[in-house]
Amino acid sequence: MKTKRVLVTQKGIDLINQLKAKYGGLMFHQSGGCCDGSQPMCFEKGDFKVGQSDVCLGSIENCDFWMSKDQFEYWKHTQLTIDVVPGMGSSFSLEIPLGFRFLTQSRLYTEEEANDLEELRFMD
Repeated sequence: MKTKRVLVTQKGIDLINQLKAKYGGLMFHQSGGCCDGSQPMCFEKGDFKVGQSDVCLGSIENCDFWMSKDQFEYWKHTQLTIDVVPGMGSSFSLEIPLGFRFLTQSRLYTEEEANDLEELRFMD
């Protein structure tokens, strides 16, 4: 089994499912520094336009998780875990009105994990 590049906590799964019930399909894009710094942002699927400068790291709860290629260069050696914390972030992410915000935690891959990573996806 390949090493996943992005994981999600149970609190994240619960919030994603709550948002799916309201909005349907979702997608994530890791913010590159505006608004709340580097925060994962959740959108209705297709509401954030990804392009040739973005890469898909994988999916969490069947929601694609995207990041800019430039930012990925800094984070490519880390596995991301998406969690949830209480608070009102200043982004446009769907969870903000609920009084929560997604948060990215990261850790370096082990050598074994780094040699067996899931494939990245790019725009067609």
